[in-house]
Amino acid sequence: MPVTLPPAAHADKSKPYIPLAGGADDGYSTEEEATATCFCGAVQLKFASPSCFKFPPTQGPGFVDSWICNCTDCHKITASMFASNFTIADTHLTHVRGRENLTAYGQANTIASKRKMTNHFCSTCGSLMYRTGDGYPGQSLLRIGTVDDFHLHETKLKPQVEQFIESRVGWLHGVDGVPQVVGLAK
Repeated sequence: MPVTLPPAAHADKSKPYIPLAGGADDGYSTEEEATATCFCGAVQLKFASPSCFKFPPTQGPGFVDSWICNCTDCHKITASMFASNFTIADTHLTHVRGRENLTAYGQANTIASKRKMTNHFCSTCGSLMYRTGDGYPGQSLLRIGTVDDFHLHETKLKPQVEQFIESRVGWLHGVDGVPQVVGLAK
């Protein structure tokens, strides 16, 4: 029997939709920038790009890419079965608050490249805010789920590719309409 969902008050994807999610209520998005906040609100980032929201996601100067990763590293680091990510050039990323509250953990035995990846977590609530890596100089890999405007999850930050599909669990289906890649997409 099909399930009928009630009409959502946030169905208009052209306007920000920032529900209460965790301890912070000061997230925002505009045409030029948006925020990403940890669960407790101690850490907040701002990512900006003069063009990133006015053009398709792959054409903005600060916005590099968005993707789903099913690799076993992402299984462990997110305590989930996949990670939803987007990459921002560091020139377009600002720590609004809580930089001193981040704890870093890095290791070089990564699944794909064997290059060091460093994970930056909120030391209060444990939210993984972003990763940096030797293979991604000048870039930070943020988690889509930390972005405060939920409409951006479905629109501008929608994954453009799904990688490591060979490690995807059988009960999870791939992202519709995006390339499905065995191994690392790039």
